[in-house]
Amino acid sequence: MTDADLTAESPVGLHRVLAPLDAAGAPTTLPQAAERLDNSRDIRPGEVRIAIETLNLDAASFRQLHDKHAGDGAAVRAEVLEIVATRGKMQNPVTGSGGMLIGTVEEVGEESPLGLTVGDRVATLVSLSLTPLEITDGLARWDGRSERVPAQGHAILFSRSIAAVLPEDLSADLALMVMDVCGAPALVARVVGEYASSGRPPTVAVLGGAGKSGSLSLAAAEQARAGRRIAVVPHEEEARLLEGTGLADEVVIADARSPLGLSAAVEQAGGPADVTVVCVDVPGCEQPAVLATAEGGTIIFFSMATSFAAAALGAEGLAADVRMLVGNGYVPGHADYALDLIRSNAAVRALFESRLDAD
Repeated sequence: MTDADLTAESPVGLHRVLAPLDAAGAPTTLPQAAERLDNSRDIRPGEVRIAIETLNLDAASFRQLHDKHAGDGAAVRAEVLEIVATRGKMQNPVTGSGGMLIGTVEEVGEESPLGLTVGDRVATLVSLSLTPLEITDGLARWDGRSERVPAQGHAILFSRSIAAVLPEDLSADLALMVMDVCGAPALVARVVGEYASSGRPPTVAVLGGAGKSGSLSLAAAEQARAGRRIAVVPHEEEARLLEGTGLADEVVIADARSPLGLSAAVEQAGGPADVTVVCVDVPGCEQPAVLATAEGGTIIFFSMATSFAAAALGAEGLAADVRMLVGNGYVPGHADYALDLIRSNAAVRALFESRLDAD
């Protein structure tokens, strides 16, 4: 790498895009949509290099890989390694999603605006689908059977990236799980707060209410003064996780992919919902969510398994007057807000810690 190469950089990482390029050799897309990134260790003045400790794969991505290989952990591990080696980043080619990581700041460019210092232990709050990444240990400590992936290697952050120093009062694994979904509760709190401040405490239905983003969303809805909280889960085992927690006023068992089944279950629990939050990691929930939502209501899609074309066309086909929001994973202050929910809400913390124990 020449001195000229080291100084020619884009704050959003265009200089790391290796493909696709136009006829003049210039990148034609941003890193997230790129086919391949430059994952070399040398950093530009605005970049930061992180020594990787743990990757956390996006739930939709891990489910797709797990199902594709019928639970064969070795095959899942081999495919993750192939993806990273081929693309220079961890981006599932089917779901398009990645995940996030924790690690230690190894080198900071002199022009980096991120406020990080060598030695900081951090969680990245941008997707692995746009983060230059190299794995050097063959993922030898990972059995391919969980979203949490112990790993060695390095990752590169750009000037427009986001990272948070890990809190000292929470374990790194717990903080990683929370930060992986921290955009969900922050946006739910904002939307529910809009309804509540207008004098209309909303009925909120959370699809996947026992999951990570779902349970945090329920806690956020309560804090933002929701009128009623309905948790939708797929089976009895997940319903039991929510029993006695106070996170929901009603827990219902329903298939979020069943249009009539979901809408009937939500209605029987006090719906339709003014705010429907989709946190499940399977496709096919778009039209059921529309039917479960009141006219003039809001649907927030957080799952990377969502087809946004199906959501838009489904609402049109049903003549449904609903506002649909894409949870993009970023709301100012989202990490601190989610961590504060974990600290203050014992029920949510217990759910997260039970997941850690299960892994």
